[in-house]
Amino acid sequence: MRNSIWLWLLFLAAFYGVWLLLVIGLDLWGVALEHWPMALSMAIGSYAAGSTPMGGGTVGFPVLVLLFDMPASLGRDFSFAVQSIGMVSASIFILCRRQPLAWAMLRGALIGALVATPAGILFFAPLVPELWVTIAFAVLWGSFGILHLYRLREITAHDHAGDPNCPLDFRVGLLLGAIAGFGAVSVTGVGIDMVIYAALVLLSRVDLKVAIPTSVVIMAFTSVVGVAVKSLAGEWQPGVFGNWLAAAPVVALGAPLGVFVVGLIGRRPTLFVVAVLCVGQFVWACASERATLGAVGIALALLAVVLCLAGFEWLRLLGLRREARRRLRREGGAQVPQNFAVEGAVV
Repeated sequence: MRNSIWLWLLFLAAFYGVWLLLVIGLDLWGVALEHWPMALSMAIGSYAAGSTPMGGGTVGFPVLVLLFDMPASLGRDFSFAVQSIGMVSASIFILCRRQPLAWAMLRGALIGALVATPAGILFFAPLVPELWVTIAFAVLWGSFGILHLYRLREITAHDHAGDPNCPLDFRVGLLLGAIAGFGAVSVTGVGIDMVIYAALVLLSRVDLKVAIPTSVVIMAFTSVVGVAVKSLAGEWQPGVFGNWLAAAPVVALGAPLGVFVVGLIGRRPTLFVVAVLCVGQFVWACASERATLGAVGIALALLAVVLCLAGFEWLRLLGLRREARRRLRREGGAQVPQNFAVEGAVV
């Protein structure tokens, strides 16, 4: 760690040097101060970004869209911008500390996201109405929160480090990285971290100490891809720069702080609080948009949450079967029968 932590410090020095050049050299201090509420919000968001499978945009998006009544497209673009600093900083910190990562699934997800995210930003996201963006975000993270409220004990009990050369994990990462990059990240600015994390803890039954840092790295990479595409296309939403200018110096340190502190206090309390917040933002989004959604729209949003949870449970059943096979191989036993029962379910 001592031999490589200087790379993270070099990144911080470069970033703060550029930031000071902007606020002092270009006299933009007033712009940063004008958006101080976002800096305060991202102090919490950046901690969550480094300590949980949630990007910083998971806090920034609802703050801008639900609290400040900004367009959902602004929340998405801000997510890209702020995560390209906070989660990149956290990722460099993770790599410098040589924390274990689920490399097989991560490699696949990196390739999938690199190909699909630009396509989604350019061709899919412009077709999605602002309301759908808000509800899609709320559904994704609401279902994620509910999953953790009733599966937290099981998820935090995993101790498998993962196979760095597993072909199945690579293929799963490639597929999910492409789907999440095209369908979730391009629309909301977040989501691939949650999808890859869910696959790791439910399907591969990987320890949180491996799954969460892996989710941080894939979200950081995808955010940088998003920033590059948005910059080349020249399609940034007005207001992103001011909010970024205020929040970036906070998240550059806040996200790595989350990586460090969670190792001291444990992940279960943090994940529980985050899960409650995820469910709360779903309720908040539905309440805020109830006039537009109507009873049918709210019912469809609830149905979407149920479908997401069903998908999570399907992954979990596949993961239980996979874990049983792995255990039998370690013990020198036979393969698991096709209709092997796990915890009362036939898988």
